[in-house]
Amino acid sequence: MAQQFRIKKGDLVSVISGKDKGKSGQVLKVLRQDNRLIVQGVNLVKKHQKQTMAQEGGIIQKEASIHISNVAHVDPVSKKPTRIGIQFLADGRKIRVAKRSGETIES
Repeated sequence: MAQQFRIKKGDLVSVISGKDKGKSGQVLKVLRQDNRLIVQGVNLVKKHQKQTMAQEGGIIQKEASIHISNVAHVDPVSKKPTRIGIQFLADGRKIRVAKRSGETIES
C-alpha cells in the first residue's frame, strides 16, 4: 500500500534513472496509491485530444507519472540530488532535512 513519502507537492526533484535522467523539475502531483509523481517537464508524452466546447483538439504534450524511486530531492545548498531525513524540534514539530548539507527543507 502507500508508504510515507518524504517528497511533497512543490518540491524540486531530480530524475536519477530512466529516459529523463538528469532532468529536474517541480512536483505537480503526488499519486500515493501508485507510489508515483507527476513532475513538471519530465516524462512528456503526446496525447491525441478530441475537441470539446472548453478545449481545442489536436496533439498535446503533457507530463506522465514517474515512479518515486526514480527521483531524488534536490539539495537546497549544493543543487545536487540528496536523500531526506526527518528531525524533531524541541517543540515537537517534525521537519525534513537534506542529508547532503544538513539544511532544512521548507514544506
